[in-house]
Amino acid sequence: MKKSKLPGTPILAATAVAVLLAGCSVSPVQVTPDEVAQRVAGDQAQMYKDQAPVAAPIGYSEALARALKYNLDYRLKLMESALARGLLDVSAADMLPKLVADAGYNDRSNDSGGTSIGIEDRIVSLRPSTSEERTRYYGRATLSWNALDFGLAYFRAKQAADEVNIAEERRRKILQNIVQDVRNAYWRALGAQRLLADADQLATRIEDALAKSREAERAGVLPPTQGLAYQRALLDAMTLVNLKRQEMQFAKRELAALMNLPPGTEFTLVDSAGDRPVPATLDIDKLERAALESRPELREEDYKARVGVNETRKQIAALFPSLNLYAGPRYDSNDLLYNNSWSDVGVSVSIDLFRLAAIPAIKRTNEARLRNDEARRLALSMAVITQVRVSVERYKLALVDQELAAESSRVDQRLASVSRAGSSNRLESELEALRTDSRALVSRFQLATAYAATQASYARVLNSVGIDLLPDAVTGTDLPTLAKAIDQSLMEGEKGAFVQTAAVQTPSRPVAVRVQNLPQGVSEAAVRGAVERIVTRNDLAIAQGGEALVLTLAFERMDSRATTRAQWRVTLSEPGGRQLLSQSYASFLPNAPTERALGAFAEAATLSVISDVRRLSRSGASVAQQP
Repeated sequence: MKKSKLPGTPILAATAVAVLLAGCSVSPVQVTPDEVAQRVAGDQAQMYKDQAPVAAPIGYSEALARALKYNLDYRLKLMESALARGLLDVSAADMLPKLVADAGYNDRSNDSGGTSIGIEDRIVSLRPSTSEERTRYYGRATLSWNALDFGLAYFRAKQAADEVNIAEERRRKILQNIVQDVRNAYWRALGAQRLLADADQLATRIEDALAKSREAERAGVLPPTQGLAYQRALLDAMTLVNLKRQEMQFAKRELAALMNLPPGTEFTLVDSAGDRPVPATLDIDKLERAALESRPELREEDYKARVGVNETRKQIAALFPSLNLYAGPRYDSNDLLYNNSWSDVGVSVSIDLFRLAAIPAIKRTNEARLRNDEARRLALSMAVITQVRVSVERYKLALVDQELAAESSRVDQRLASVSRAGSSNRLESELEALRTDSRALVSRFQLATAYAATQASYARVLNSVGIDLLPDAVTGTDLPTLAKAIDQSLMEGEKGAFVQTAAVQTPSRPVAVRVQNLPQGVSEAAVRGAVERIVTRNDLAIAQGGEALVLTLAFERMDSRATTRAQWRVTLSEPGGRQLLSQSYASFLPNAPTERALGAFAEAATLSVISDVRRLSRSGASVAQQP
């Protein structure tokens, strides 16, 4: 019998190369500074790529649109959703039959073949022979379908579909968090923007007063103790104002980050009056029910439970017999074959009998999974209900705090107006005026902070309910189209939250200011401008004609020896003349009142009725006439 030869030189050479490669070692190589710099430059370019420049003041809906379009966290969730959909497509493809094409080349160093011997006598009956060439080509294509693989792929596809839904719910959650963060940052930044100019003016006045006090101290006009106490009081007032301003200005940087604006981008916010919400009545039962239906976390638990059920079904399906059907053409270039091409068709059935022993364990695992899913869902539901109740209480408390801050601000503004009206050129009088002005400005900062807290609390209510305040799909991706869709979605979403909001309320009517009967030499425009500043500071719009309510201040005085007892007759009327409010505000003035004193006096009179003016501008109802 002919023996096989040992492998030749090519096999030995391949073995030597494999041994050589296995002996090679790889050393760690650190990233170079140039590679790091290149990566940083590329990341910065990608982070702010294709962003629309800021060309105009940004409104609330545009801020949300920019956050929706450019926020990197939201982009990440969108990509995760796309990845989940891609995995679903892959899982669905696994259910298709398998069509495997195979081709190859085979070369032997000797001939294959053999001899035959008798079973009984063990005598060689054939000489050594072969039916296979040493070198041959072959090809085959097999179409096969396995029932067990199809069933397992089906349940994996169902799980992948639920994973897509889970990714969508996580995207919704990120979206709701962005809405809440933008709402909080926007109103704090807008409050800081509204008060920044007044803070700068007050800082200039305080710096001038400090310079005067130092000159008076050096000249000996003021005792050192009195001068230093005066400077200390001014610095304390300025410090308090700066702390409040810085606290709110940080919100602008936070808003820029949420909108993914490049560092150093300057922007302003749309300052519109009449956008303040009024206290709303919340139906706790409806809110809790809506939260249990809409919260992304609870919907995610529903999908996770379905994933668990399909996992159990997949494990049970794996116990069934495997039925495999296959068919396909074959080709072999072996010239010693009688037929070089042919077709194969077959069917096979197999089952793992030992796998059946896992049925009790699968059943126990499924029951434990169901109990765990139910316990987790109930615990999360209780946490959701608690969040709804806490957010509603916080919103109610925020409304109370806002009203207290508004009343405190009006009182401090009146104190500042009265102080300016009676101030003289003495340092003590100027110090008192600066103190009251700084306190009034701090109160306005506190009011802006309180309103931002109210907006944040309201956003927390909507977030705890799980209301979607942004559209799922829009017709275009440009910022104006997106902002318009957001406005509509905000209105519908807030209505669905069972909350009466600014979006569904009658907006405040503008106010036209009239000043009458001023003393000779006093500028009507200056006094009217002081009144208009008070009106705009209290979130009312100034307009002329149309539907604007007319706020009229008529000056009246009664002369005496040293002082003048004066009063403003304040009226609020409809454009047609119907009077809604009439009230007097009296005080004492010098015999020759200055323009500054009359302006401050008019501010105090306006502040005494501003609450009623705001209410009437929204409702149009009348109040009792006061003498």
